[in-house]
Amino acid sequence: MDADSPSHAASTKKIEEPRRKLKLGVAGMGRGFLVMQPTLALHPDINVVAGMDPRAEARQRFVQDFGAHSYESFEALCADADVDAVYIASPHQFHREQVQIAARYGRHMLVEKPMALTLDDCRAMTDAANAAGVCLIVGHSHGFDTPVSRTRQLIQSGAFGRLRMISALNYTDFLYRPRRREELQTQLGGGVIFSQGSHQIDVVRTIAGGRAASVRAYSGVWDPQRAAESAYSALLTFEDGAAASMVYSGNAHFDSDEFCGWVGETGKRKDQRSYGAARRLLNSMAPGEEDTLKRDRGYGGPKYIEPNFASSSNTPKVHHEHFGLLIASCDRADLRPGPRGIAIYDDEGVRFDQLEDPAVPRREVIDELYAAVIEEKKPIHSGEWGTANLEICLAILQSSRENREIPLLYQINAT
Repeated sequence: MDADSPSHAASTKKIEEPRRKLKLGVAGMGRGFLVMQPTLALHPDINVVAGMDPRAEARQRFVQDFGAHSYESFEALCADADVDAVYIASPHQFHREQVQIAARYGRHMLVEKPMALTLDDCRAMTDAANAAGVCLIVGHSHGFDTPVSRTRQLIQSGAFGRLRMISALNYTDFLYRPRRREELQTQLGGGVIFSQGSHQIDVVRTIAGGRAASVRAYSGVWDPQRAAESAYSALLTFEDGAAASMVYSGNAHFDSDEFCGWVGETGKRKDQRSYGAARRLLNSMAPGEEDTLKRDRGYGGPKYIEPNFASSSNTPKVHHEHFGLLIASCDRADLRPGPRGIAIYDDEGVRFDQLEDPAVPRREVIDELYAAVIEEKKPIHSGEWGTANLEICLAILQSSRENREIPLLYQINAT
């Protein structure tokens, strides 16, 4: 047969190798895991092969949902030779020890925000990952959201001139949802600054791109029955002269999703009639009942509600996630990212840069982890990035406590 004949070419054509999947272990099946569960179930580039939680009912449910191994201890999870990377979704205070264990076993890591509760812990975690030659990525946070990265791209294009100011605002019912006792104690990472400030700070730093320089802030504990910070207002300056005002309230009064077309933080439509439901539920509880409800609603608990991941004409549309109202002001335009795209208000008028709705929610988080581990690309949300976010959280608390501006020392540029 002629070597140049079509049949010979077809017979020698290279067959593409299937895309390698990342084998993921999950540590902790609390709220962070529950919100990431659709991503873990639907993302095409991962296989969830193992999970760990101290609760037997959670492990049993995990095996049922994912057909994976389950463990009671974190070290046993890391010792599983089938695991490439570990998603650490355990409470904040366990992050340092678990990262150090995972690094010893050579496992890559995705660590829920906040990365830790002290800068010393952040540095120890980053050093452990670097010494072991493994990736450490901090997330999920809303800095991963596609509308945020698209806004940054528009600013970097130079079409609107220099970024001058960012205004970010979010009002929710965060502090009045069922909480464990530790979630209402600042020293254990409770309140809005560690859990919610981590999101807003990440979004603002991603869009601004440069090094933050200082923070001047107010934070408040307004309810003695829930004695952790429920609100803050902070001015963040950058070395390039830009500034960002960040306001957050978790007091369950005004709902800023009104400014986002009544699309909630996770990209789903909200029922306005549910306004005030968190406070009403809390007020109806007897003493001690809150802890029980939080536990029973947890993964595998008797009041756990199984999510519907099926895609059909009856499935509600899911838009991009967001973290409240944000306006980025440049020399020649204001840019407002939202769950459907970016509104651009420039010298010529108003137009809309629409984004396709995501097929996999929070896909960007796993995309960054996959690119770092499998494709060896430098991640954006590294340990150093997570350390810089925590430094600002701590500076908000310090500035409010000491009534002064706090200089920042551990900031890095967005890559």
